Order: sequence, then structure tokens, then C-alpha cells
Amino acid sequence: MNFSERTNWNLAENELTAAIRERRASGRGLFDLTLSNPTHCGFDYDAATLLAPLHNLKALDYEPDPFGMTTAREAVARYYSDAGASIPLDRICLTTSTSEAYSFLFRLLCNPGDEVLVASPSYPLFDFIARLDDVQLREYPLLYDPNADLASGQGWYLDLHALEASITARTKAIILVHPNNPTGNFASQEERAALETLCATHDLALIVDEVFLDYSIGPPQPSFAAGESNCLTFVLSGISKVCGLPQMKASWIAACGPSSLVSEAMQRIEIIADTFLSMNAPVQHALPTWLATRHSIQQQIRERTRTNLALLDAHLQGTSIQRLAMQAGWTAVLRVPRTVGSREFVVAALDRGVLVQPGNFYGLGDARAVVSLLTPPDIWASGLQLLPTD
Repeated sequence: MNFSERTNWNLAENELTAAIRERRASGRGLFDLTLSNPTHCGFDYDAATLLAPLHNLKALDYEPDPFGMTTAREAVARYYSDAGASIPLDRICLTTSTSEAYSFLFRLLCNPGDEVLVASPSYPLFDFIARLDDVQLREYPLLYDPNADLASGQGWYLDLHALEASITARTKAIILVHPNNPTGNFASQEERAALETLCATHDLALIVDEVFLDYSIGPPQPSFAAGESNCLTFVLSGISKVCGLPQMKASWIAACGPSSLVSEAMQRIEIIADTFLSMNAPVQHALPTWLATRHSIQQQIRERTRTNLALLDAHLQGTSIQRLAMQAGWTAVLRVPRTVGSREFVVAALDRGVLVQPGNFYGLGDARAVVSLLTPPDIWASGLQLLPTD
């Protein structure tokens, strides 16, 4: 059988995955410092409030709308209104996930073989989506200031010169994750203005992924949906992070920018969305309640990340491991000695019963490791004590 080349992935188990599987199978204890699923991290969910709207009898009626039900899109518009942005309902399209939203936009913007620019380091999900949609990814670098001030959280910045040099005749869009995952940096106002100018000059779309926007360590930062954009901009988010409900599968695209471009884009997205009609009725009916009650879980997550971050900094003080600056999100990047390297560090941690992620999983290079700040307090405290720091 000749399968599609777009699904010709290397499915072999790597050494680290095999070692983790073997350790779990052996029954030996493992303190997992990579836990990032909020539903498995001991947070207090109001089950009655969250599950009640799923019993809405209106969900028995089939009333398909390519962009999603009006009441659900109104809830998304209120979410942005709380952030100082006014998004008309005809500029909002619901999707089941941000992955699906990316796929919609790749199909909207790109012919097979066209290019989209994405930052490195970043989450590796983009590689799979782009390949499935016959889109080529080109990386532009995020750089780190070695003299960064941890207190301010500012350390990572866009290499705008390298970004512009990456643009070719086949480039159709730039992806910006705001804040980035896993580095946790926001785009500054200067970077935001430069990106919008760059996209307008080269006739590119700007795709801004804001799923972690509400999880700032310091002062909150504005959404790209707020204010006027001089380029076609698509802002993506969803309740996986906003409400800590990854299992409920509800996300969205919010479009802004020059009216003529937005209008034509949404007409085309409507056909794409109408082809799949992927959003189910119970979730759409429940979305207003879930978004309205998001503040409780968000407060718990922010408190957890700040507490764990403080414990991490205290534990690393005076060691050979350094925590890099971050402004938001729920992951922390560690710099390990280059003489050790991330693979050796991760293996040494696993030997001690602690699971951390190698930095090269995110394109961070060989002297980085990544931990999740969502880790429950008991696992976090025990894992830190066993983490190799010499």
C-alpha cells in the first residue's frame, strides 16, 4: 500500500520515551515535572456549574452555522470586550481546537508548497499541521539576552532582521505565539508594530496565537485583537487554556485589520467552516457559561505557577542550573551546563526518578530543559529535591 508522503513520519520510539515507559512498567516511582494537563493537576473545578449547560435541550435541534451559534460567538466577543477589544460577530469563527483553526487558515492563505514563518523555539505542533496541509514552515529566531533580568521577566526577543530576511515570494503568513510556548515571552509594543508593518509591506497575514494570554506572571499584556491593525490579522485562542478545559474542544478565530481584506477572508473561511461544520451543539450552548466562569480556574493556575516558580528559583540558587526569564504561561525553561547537555541532564533526572523535557523538543538547543509549572505541589516539591543540580 502506498500511503501519502505527508503522513510518512518516523513512528519509532525514541530512547527517552522507551526509558520512561520501562521505568513506569517497573513500578518505580516517578515525579513528573512535565504535567501540563490542568484537569490532572489537582485544581478545584466547579463540576455542577460546568456540566449543567451540557443538558440544554436546545442541543437536540440541528441549526448549523458555519461560524458557530450567535450566542456562542457573543460569548467570545464579550471575552475580548473584557480585554478592551471590540470584535464584530461576523469576524469570529468557532473551531474545535486551535489546531483546526491553523488548518483553516493554512487552507485560506496557502497553495501547496507556500510558506509560513514560525518562531524557533516554539511548540512542535505546527510541523504536523503544516505537513498535512502541504505548507512549508520556515523558522525565524527568538533570541535570549544573557543579561536578562529575571524580576522583569524580559529576556527573549524577536530577531526582526532575520525574520524579514526569511520572507520569500512564497511566504504567505507569519505566526506569532503571544506569549510564546515554552519561552513565555510577550511581543513588545515595538515588536508588534514592526510585525504589522512587515506584514502590510509584504502583503502577508499575521496569525497570533494567544492561548496563554491570560496567564501573565507580571502585568497583563494587551491582545492583538485590541487596537487597529494595518495588516490582515487572525487572533486564535480557546477554552483549553482560557478555561482550563482542554477536553471540551472549543476554540476560535477572530479577524481584524483592513475591512476589505477581513471581509474577503471571512467569506472564504465561511466556506471552509461550512464544509466541516465541526463544532457540536452542546459545547456551543455551554460556551457562554464556561467563559463567564473562567476567572476561578485562571486564578488557581496563576497562583500555582507563581508559587512553583518561586520554589524553583529558591532551589536553583547557588547551583549550576539557571532558570531563564519568562513573562507568562505555565512552563519554565532551564539552562543546564553545556558540558552536560539537555539529553544527559534529562537522563540523569530520570535515573533519580524525575521527569523533565529536553529543550530540543521545542527547538531550544542542547543546553536547555523544560518543566511545567502546573505540577501539583507535592510532586513539585519532591521532584525538585531530586533534580540534579551539580
